[in-house]
Amino acid sequence: MDFALDETQRELRELAADLLAKQAGEDQLREAGLLGVCLPEDVGGAGLGGVEMAVVLREVGARELPALPVLVSSLAISRYGSREQQARLGQARVSTVALKEAGRALADPPQTRAHYSGGWTLTGRKCAVPYGAVADVALVSAAEGLFLARPGQVVPEFASTGEPLATLVFDRTPAEKVADDADGVRLIYTAAVAAQASGVLAGALELTTEYIKTRKQFGRALAEFQAVTMQIADVYVASRALDVAMWSAVWGLEARDVAVAAYHVSEAFRALFTCQHLHGGLGLDVTYPLHKSFAHAKHLSHLLGGADAQLDLIGALA
Repeated sequence: MDFALDETQRELRELAADLLAKQAGEDQLREAGLLGVCLPEDVGGAGLGGVEMAVVLREVGARELPALPVLVSSLAISRYGSREQQARLGQARVSTVALKEAGRALADPPQTRAHYSGGWTLTGRKCAVPYGAVADVALVSAAEGLFLARPGQVVPEFASTGEPLATLVFDRTPAEKVADDADGVRLIYTAAVAAQASGVLAGALELTTEYIKTRKQFGRALAEFQAVTMQIADVYVASRALDVAMWSAVWGLEARDVAVAAYHVSEAFRALFTCQHLHGGLGLDVTYPLHKSFAHAKHLSHLLGGADAQLDLIGALA
């Protein structure tokens, strides 16, 4: 299968890369339309899909921006929501997805329940909700399907990256039903995590490659030592494997392809250890950019439950 980007996707990548190279923040990305690329055109978006979502997230990489929850919720509501729900989410400054139950993995049956009595209400808890403390609206999975709701009681949390997470507590909170199940949004979310992880590892690989070219020991650049070239080659292989798996996942959003991409997210985290090792003591400096990449890779891997969970899922889908 040919995963080469078309002209629109290449232009989107160039725009994202240019803005982010200038340290653009959330407002600049929104003004440029990058956070709305997955919303339908008639509610102010660009009407694009999963590949374009991945293009933006790969460029975002290790930057602390709410791009992942906004793009995931936008694509999900575009696929499953009504015109009114799409417009409501499009008006939100920050939207998010609440899929994970306290003490349960992403793919486990949800504990949060919905009740209908003249209108839907939600009761339950969702943990590790990205940007949940600042979100205006959330897509929430429940035993009865996927719902659109305003966050209930918010208990702030923080990721290892420093990004804001939250536990959302719903207690008969009014909600609108979007779909009969949340399987589709879970696939979109997992593929989006893989896309951002791909960008994180690509950035770490570039940083490490430049470092070993210039750092000298015993009068020679590190890149001239055979052991170093073998280790950086392993990082390159991990990066390319994640890229291929990720593009395959976002292209079709099929369960098995997405699970394979999620597995390679954990392999990418392992590759970050090699990047740190090749930097020596500098790799542990919290003020050095590699530390941010390492923290992001660790966080993204944990969001998906780790490599063993994905291997179990791949086996179940075989």
